[in-house]
Amino acid sequence: MGSDNSLPLRAVLFDRDGTLVQDVPYNGNPDLVEPMGHAALVLRELRALGLATGVISNQSGISRGLLTQSQVSSVNSRIEELLGPFDVWEICPHAPEDGCGCRKPAPGMILAACRRLGISPAEAAYIGDIGSDLHAAAAAGARGVLVPTPATRTEEVEAAVGNVAADLSAAIRMLLDGPP
Repeated sequence: MGSDNSLPLRAVLFDRDGTLVQDVPYNGNPDLVEPMGHAALVLRELRALGLATGVISNQSGISRGLLTQSQVSSVNSRIEELLGPFDVWEICPHAPEDGCGCRKPAPGMILAACRRLGISPAEAAYIGDIGSDLHAAAAAGARGVLVPTPATRTEEVEAAVGNVAADLSAAIRMLLDGPP
């Protein structure tokens, strides 16, 4: 199921690690939170335009016993201190082998965030740094944009042709202004 770009954009949802903040594997330490370039600026712009913002994040470290829910919440609170408040957070605590419907690339968290915001997934965009982020957006019927990092696999970038942005600012321009 693809997205319907004819509906106006009402929310921009973000992957957390590697998209909004530097990816520190299984980070349970708020002191290690470091925003990605342009993150604060992009979020200020979206909020000024009246768009809802949210964070969608797989946190399998919880089910693996590497992190507590409290540690994840502390990191998320630090992200909000640095980047401002988000309208919605959706965190999947499950490991891949749990087979849940929320863990990306499944669409569960994006669908739940849209329900909580009172919008259709077609009115949302999801920005992430790996292929499973775009697969989750497509499965939910939301627009997806890939912002690759050095950890993004070449085949994920190639598969996302037409939906790839160099950084968060370029991703927002793509969503707000349409393709160049």
